[in-house]
Amino acid sequence: MDEQITGKRFLAVTVLNVLITVVEIIGGLISGSLALLSDAFHNLGDSFSIVLGYVAQSIANKPETSKRTYGYRRAEILAAMVNAAFLIIVSAFLIIEAVKRIQQPTHINGEVMLTVAVVGLVANLLSAVLLHSGSHNNLNVKATYLHVLSDALSSFAVIIGGVILTFVNIPWLDPVLTIAVAIYIACEAWPVIKQTVTILMESAPKLDYNGIEQDLVKIDGVTAVHHVHAWMIDEKRIIFSAHLNCHDMKLSDVEKIYSQVDKILREKYGICHVTIQAEYHRGKDEDFFDTVVDEEHLIK
Repeated sequence: MDEQITGKRFLAVTVLNVLITVVEIIGGLISGSLALLSDAFHNLGDSFSIVLGYVAQSIANKPETSKRTYGYRRAEILAAMVNAAFLIIVSAFLIIEAVKRIQQPTHINGEVMLTVAVVGLVANLLSAVLLHSGSHNNLNVKATYLHVLSDALSSFAVIIGGVILTFVNIPWLDPVLTIAVAIYIACEAWPVIKQTVTILMESAPKLDYNGIEQDLVKIDGVTAVHHVHAWMIDEKRIIFSAHLNCHDMKLSDVEKIYSQVDKILREKYGICHVTIQAEYHRGKDEDFFDTVVDEEHLIK
């Protein structure tokens, strides 16, 4: 990613999350707040997620090898999916426990709940600041950042509940706040799940394929484009391959066409890796996308 999140930042965020967890578990047991205990276990899971995110980032930065010719970029995508899936599971657990608490309400110590929640909010906001710079262009850091940000929102919701419960005894307020926060967490995590699955399934990225075809056939010497494939290594790196039908020409002239194609695809469409195969008549009647699998050429 453009701005690497350093190990020191990951360590600082991890330490903050562990401290928050300990404080909130103690505070939740003393106050009887389910929202506070839920937030504590959520923070504990975040500590694991942050460590996982840092490990994945370290693996992703390893160079390409003969076994991993595209490198280890997918490590961050896998970590992002695991982190987001964990958030969904935590959200479901919180909702189930909150429903049970609504059916069997207990007294909540609002003052203790409020104090601990304020401490948690400050620590979570500090963690979010540390991770913010890398959350815009990296799914792995974004998933970790969402963990921390959801904790901050959770703490804010608990603060509101703590203020109200300090003055008014409303037994159902604590579990209702828990459900609201859980739904928010799930809604934030779901798009990350969808995007990581899209990448891992090597679905085609959103590109203007009609525009690409038109731009390529405008190049002098190109007559048609077919057998196009496009996929993503991670959320930023798009891989593209295609067959070009060209006039009968020297290889040195074909290389000039390659340079033009590469420039167009990189500068206009943000494609980072381009593979082109030049042909004369072969495949000229084929479709832009090759949807037929040749079983004879599959690796057994």
